[in-house]
Amino acid sequence: METEQRIWNEKLGWKTTLPGTFIDAPQVALVFGSTRYMQLHHIYHEIRTFYPHAYIIGCSTAGEISGTRVYDDSIVVTAIEFEHTQVKAACVKNSQASDSKQVGQRLAQLFPEEGLTHLLVFAEGLNMNGTELIKGLIGSLPEHVAVTGGLAGDGDRFQETFIMANGLAERDTIAALGLYGNRLKVGYGSRGGWNPFGPERLVTRSKGNVLYEMDGRSALSLYKLYLGDYANGLPATGMQFPLNLRNQESETPVVRAILGVNEAEESLVFAGDIPEGTYVRLMKANIDRLVGGAITAAEISSVGNEQPELALLISCVARKLVLRQRTEEEVEGVQQVLGGKTLLTGFYSYGEICPHKTGAKSEFHNQTMTITTLSEV
Repeated sequence: METEQRIWNEKLGWKTTLPGTFIDAPQVALVFGSTRYMQLHHIYHEIRTFYPHAYIIGCSTAGEISGTRVYDDSIVVTAIEFEHTQVKAACVKNSQASDSKQVGQRLAQLFPEEGLTHLLVFAEGLNMNGTELIKGLIGSLPEHVAVTGGLAGDGDRFQETFIMANGLAERDTIAALGLYGNRLKVGYGSRGGWNPFGPERLVTRSKGNVLYEMDGRSALSLYKLYLGDYANGLPATGMQFPLNLRNQESETPVVRAILGVNEAEESLVFAGDIPEGTYVRLMKANIDRLVGGAITAAEISSVGNEQPELALLISCVARKLVLRQRTEEEVEGVQQVLGGKTLLTGFYSYGEICPHKTGAKSEFHNQTMTITTLSEV
């Protein structure tokens, strides 16, 4: 596997941060960038000029990762030439969040099962139920195929997100990259690092990813009670106070983050399902634990004793909002674990897709650092 990484910003233009040594041409170019610049036609056409035969796939973000640096208002492109791995890409349109499971099913069915090793997915970040998307995907794929990826971001604005799938960036799209072959080694890991606080509460009324009541009380009023002054900035500030969800269907708790607020209904819209009958508890940030969670995710994502050649990092926007000037510490921690020979790329997201460890089923997460490592043997 050979790689090359380029970064663009408005002031300096394109810069090659990692020059590659391609024998022919890369098959894939992963593109992560700010909403503002992902929409520019010339950006896509310049990437196409660099990599005329690559499938260009990626999304808008809440921050771009290149090596151990985290950028805003940039475009990061990572081109990959596989030696022993075949790739297939596809995308589908998503009309509304209620269609998320069906969209996942349609997307998965576009990938032939024979030889499929792994599926990378990049999805619309606002009009999407991540839980249902994952159900549709894994229900239509062979059991041994894991799915990793994330939901597109829009900084801390929560207004619009874009997917790039071998063409100009578009809204309401889900794109995927299928990796084929038995010489590709894939590792993955996902961890959080948030502290629970307050009592555990029973979800007494919800529908899909909309939460109406906890313990028979308005979900929005309870959130405002705990958030205090932070409630004035909802939904953005709610990302810093996610819910820990204890669900009997999952062996480990999952975390859910707020994407929207309905004042009239006093409800909260989350990025994934909040089923009735489950128990939830508010969480808040602990900076050292967040960094430690990223390091743990890196440790469990390694496959064997060899350093991975490439690591795709997808971390939640809420972590970035909390870590602020210390954001790069979690990326630096990952690099220290994986080693200096591993190229890091990725983005800050509105939701993460990953098994919590090797051998587990893929799940939809919020507020985590998820890592997918790739190597060829």
